[in-house]
Amino acid sequence: METMCADDVAGAETLDIMASATRYNAWQYEILAPYLGRRVLEVGSGIGNISRHLVAGEHELVVLTDTDEWYRGQLRARHDSDPTVVIDSLTLPDDRAPLAFAPYRLDTVVALNVVEHIPDDVGALRTMGQMVGQGGRIVVLVPALEWLYGSLDKELQHQRRYSRRALRDAVEAAGLRVEALFWFNFVGIAGWWWNAKVRRALRIPRSQMLKFDALVPLLRMERYVPLPCAQSLIVVGVNDG
Repeated sequence: METMCADDVAGAETLDIMASATRYNAWQYEILAPYLGRRVLEVGSGIGNISRHLVAGEHELVVLTDTDEWYRGQLRARHDSDPTVVIDSLTLPDDRAPLAFAPYRLDTVVALNVVEHIPDDVGALRTMGQMVGQGGRIVVLVPALEWLYGSLDKELQHQRRYSRRALRDAVEAAGLRVEALFWFNFVGIAGWWWNAKVRRALRIPRSQMLKFDALVPLLRMERYVPLPCAQSLIVVGVNDG
């Protein structure tokens, strides 16, 4: 890995570890894809672990954003030659963002493991909903289960983990209708609990991530089983105007 110049070293190193989980990243995109439209913006693209799937998907425009210039530089290096990809800066919440991004005519805003970092999560969700306009969707993945909050969350500066009720309330308080709300990655609970609550680690060991990634073909079966809980929650909110 090259020397990290991102403002958030813990986040950058974690994203680098997650980059090795290629099956897991593809699985996340597959779960989200049915809710994505043609003109998609990703909030907090980082080094592009999910962005590469968005760009390879059947979208006519993909806008990749991040608050950190180092991350935006990584995204430009990978996608600058693609006319269907735009790299931009976005910090949430921002009342000016809906007008600033209006020329892109977005129908979907995606935020994966982003909203939990933002103190005003309702404000962030509201901005996202206003950016897509009437009929548009926001697709958000956040860490779940408050009792699972531990050293990894603290190191990554997570403000919170979510319950189903808390996430639904936040989306509805932002003025959006909840179209879908579901658990994702049941098996991940064990790894996060072990590392964040027992070991009190500051990073997920890369060796563990690679072993977990090898299990993804089997873990995909969870879509056919009602889950009582999971490591993450996914919510789809709709701007009904």
